[in-house]
Amino acid sequence: MSESVSVRCPACRREHLYAAPSYPCTCGAPVAPQLDRHGTATAVTHRAWAEDWVTLQCGSCGRRDQWPRPELGCPCGTVLRIAVAGQTAAAEAGTGAAPAPPRRRRPFQPVTIRTARDAVTAAAVYLRWLGCRDIRRADQRPPSGIGIAARGLLAQVDPTVRPASLRDVECLWLTAMTESAACVYFSLAGYATDARTRADTLGVPLFVLDLTGTPQPVNSLADELDATGVR
Repeated sequence: MSESVSVRCPACRREHLYAAPSYPCTCGAPVAPQLDRHGTATAVTHRAWAEDWVTLQCGSCGRRDQWPRPELGCPCGTVLRIAVAGQTAAAEAGTGAAPAPPRRRRPFQPVTIRTARDAVTAAAVYLRWLGCRDIRRADQRPPSGIGIAARGLLAQVDPTVRPASLRDVECLWLTAMTESAACVYFSLAGYATDARTRADTLGVPLFVLDLTGTPQPVNSLADELDATGVR
């Protein structure tokens, strides 16, 4: 568990005690940002990928990945972005020589979904668990939802209450084809029947994100990806 720091809301001046959450690295060790005790929390007025994520290094295996930048919701309605020490914060897990990660994947540890941002985070954490590297925002914005990319993979996250449509699945597949990448779809509300049928034809794994943040395979392609990870 990371150390708690005192955070003052710049809008209402209320004081909060905040501890950053940890996320599971692919090797299974917890990763949490080192908070800047002397930094100042800032109000989130707009969203930008570069500001919403921070690069962290796992203290156990040495792997570097992007993780959600710490945030806190103040009762006054202001969302606070918490200051992180340095551009690359160290993880809380372990010190000294970094052992190689085990070959067998650890059990997946989900991220609870309360907001659209949480849905993207849950999908990114799951993709890391599968073995994806260099996760980032996709270069091309999808017609709906949010696009994220990893090495050789393009993913679409739809945090709306509308089931993903046939067009949504086809657009993801076409974009992935132009980038010579595989693709995967995550939806909170499921998929239209024709979208599921078309995904099977095109070879697109489909997942539904439940509110615990655990991706549930919808088709056999997703079942296989969940079982074997990224090869």
